[in-house]
Amino acid sequence: MVRHWSTVGGAFLLDVREPVELTVGQVPGAVDIPVGQLRSSLTELPRDRATHAICRSGQRAYTATRTLLQNDFNASVLSAGMLSRVLWPAP
Repeated sequence: MVRHWSTVGGAFLLDVREPVELTVGQVPGAVDIPVGQLRSSLTELPRDRATHAICRSGQRAYTATRTLLQNDFNASVLSAGMLSRVLWPAP
């Protein structure tokens, strides 16, 4: 499922970019777990609310969302990632 920044609401925000990318900009309140470390970090994620995955453009967030869905999380991709964030107010 794809979501847009305007629909973030009370969802858990998962930023799957690499640490070096976070110097460009971070999403307040987002938890940063690079997509390559996601499978080993699933126990750190909440299962009681929706998770929206974020990356720069959406590809890694899509990969992360597929991983989350395969592990019974309620997960979505934030469409176009950080590239589209300027179009919507900060969560």
